[in-house]
Amino acid sequence: MTYKARKRLALFVLVIGLPIYIVLAVTVMSFMLNQEIRFPVVVELGVYTLLGIGWAFPLKWVFKGIGQPDPDQNQP
Repeated sequence: MTYKARKRLALFVLVIGLPIYIVLAVTVMSFMLNQEIRFPVVVELGVYTLLGIGWAFPLKWVFKGIGQPDPDQNQP
């Protein structure tokens, strides 16, 4: 995948995909928390932590090297 395509995909993931993921994660967790049986605070914290960083691991190839100069561009 070219640098330009990865850069666009990373922007799409951050602007569109991440907010959708956040809404889905909060909706699922609020559904689980509205049940009569409540999880301990430590378990809830662990789940939110996993949900918070869990999205980045499958997508780390998209963000790798995005902050660097374009390697495909001809250097004088």
